[in-house]
Amino acid sequence: MTTEAQSGGAARAARDQMHAEIGAIYIGPPSVIDLLLTALLAPGHALLEGVPGVAKTTLAKAFSVTLGCDFRRIQFTPDMLPADITGSYILNMRDHEFVLRHGPVFAHVVLGDEINRAPAKTQSALLEAMQERQVTIEGQTLPLPDPFLVLATQNPLEQEGVYPLPEAQVDRFLMKIVMGYPSEVDERRMLATYDQPRGAVRAVLDPDTVRALRAETDRVHVSAAVRDYIVALARATRDHRRVRLGASPRAALGLMRAAKAHALLAGRAFVLPDDVRGLAEPVLAHRMVMTPEAELDGVDGSDVVTETLAKIPYRGPADR
Repeated sequence: MTTEAQSGGAARAARDQMHAEIGAIYIGPPSVIDLLLTALLAPGHALLEGVPGVAKTTLAKAFSVTLGCDFRRIQFTPDMLPADITGSYILNMRDHEFVLRHGPVFAHVVLGDEINRAPAKTQSALLEAMQERQVTIEGQTLPLPDPFLVLATQNPLEQEGVYPLPEAQVDRFLMKIVMGYPSEVDERRMLATYDQPRGAVRAVLDPDTVRALRAETDRVHVSAAVRDYIVALARATRDHRRVRLGASPRAALGLMRAAKAHALLAGRAFVLPDDVRGLAEPVLAHRMVMTPEAELDGVDGSDVVTETLAKIPYRGPADR
């Protein structure tokens, strides 16, 4: 068996184990779990959006536990301060010295629950952590654990008491996963599942395994034709008449990395155009800022991605 086949087999086995363990707690589309795994291996961060009560936090907590990594949960509130996330120096009365009290961001997996309940100043405390995998506290730069993953949940802006995420913060999330109400079949399964107390989710991975899978993701091959396809999609969003701010170069890079992770989870050592198409909406749509006219007409980033995918063809080597 080749090394590529072994790595692909390990990724598929990890995915199957995650599905089996999380599926005992979370009742919903399996594709959501695949998207979280893709964000983990890319690597990147994921934003879960949906109305209260659709199991966003349940899914995020179950996913975090199965990774076998240090996990911290932050409940965002309107009165929260940035230091409540990153930590701060406090006076040790015994030694009369200032010591660092680490905030909850110092963990492998950080769940930011209802992140848009806090104002922009507090939300921005995660910017450096998400981009640089480090935090700066009173001039001292401290590295964060490896791997590091932020899973954030947010309520739709139509809900009361929420603040919109700044564009710079939204761009740091590799993907946005929209969670709607479950189907009638899933809702019946949910009631049957939770009719009795459920057992705890067990860890099926560990930090070393996650790092190894990320290293394998880096080695997945992306052809020049696929790279050109990603660039064409990103640039098309910037020229769209309904879009004021299109997908950034960071978005294009994120789409390529996500496609590599998706290919590895499928057991392949190379990216197909279908990997890119399947991830274009969760990776690109939330990063776009629409024109006022588009917002009035109810047109959003998902509509633009759908139109762009239909308009921009993939051109393989034979088409050049």
